[in-house]
Amino acid sequence: MGDELVSNGNVSESSGNNDGQSNPSVIDIFTLSNYYFGSKEAIPFKEETLADRVQRLKSNYAAHGLRTCVEAVILVELFKHPHLLLLQVRNSIFKLPGGRLRPDIDGLRRKLSRKLSVNGSGDEIEWEVGECLGMWWRPNFETSVYPYLPPNVKCPKECTKLFLVRLPDSRKFIVPKNLKLLAVPLCQIHENHKTYGPIISGVPQLLSKFSFNIIES
Repeated sequence: MGDELVSNGNVSESSGNNDGQSNPSVIDIFTLSNYYFGSKEAIPFKEETLADRVQRLKSNYAAHGLRTCVEAVILVELFKHPHLLLLQVRNSIFKLPGGRLRPDIDGLRRKLSRKLSVNGSGDEIEWEVGECLGMWWRPNFETSVYPYLPPNVKCPKECTKLFLVRLPDSRKFIVPKNLKLLAVPLCQIHENHKTYGPIISGVPQLLSKFSFNIIES
C-alpha cells in the first residue's frame, strides 16, 4: 500500500524551517519518523447494525436537532509523498480523527486529544486547528451524504465539517488499543470511494488548492 506512489506537482522540499513566516496556502509536512506513536486504554464502541444506527440518529435528532460532527485532515510525509492519517476500526472501517460535538474548534481539539493524545496530560502540544476545508450533509437518516445541501432539504439531519490540522515538527500520538492509526498516501485515497467512502476519498481534491512543503529533518 505505502509504496504505490506517484509524484505530485504541488510538492516542494525544504530543509529546516521557514524563518517564522507563514503562508496559509502552503502546508508544511514533516516526515512520519518525526513523531512518536504509543497506545492507551481502549475506547468502548457500541456494536450496532445499520438499523440501530438509523434509530440512534432519529433519537438524537429528536432530542438535539441537527447533529454536527468535526473531523481532522492531518498530513505527514512518507516516501516523498503526502500521507493522510486515518483511524481504522475493527480492521475494516476507516475514519478521519474526530467525532460528534457542539462547538466546532474547541470540540475538535478535545476529540483529537481523546483519540490521539495521553489522557489528562498537562504538557501536551495544543492541536493547531485551521480552516474548514469542506462540509458534508446527511439530508435524512439513511447512509448517503452530499458535499452540498440539496435545495429541497429544509431540515438536514447531520453536518460533517472537515478542518485542516497542521502538525508541528514533532509530537506524540497515543492511540486507543482498539484503533489503528494509519498513514495512507493521497494517491491511494483519491476517488477510492469503495474503500474509504465519499468523504475521505474527496480529501485530495479539497487539498488541491494548497502547495505541500515537505520539510526534511
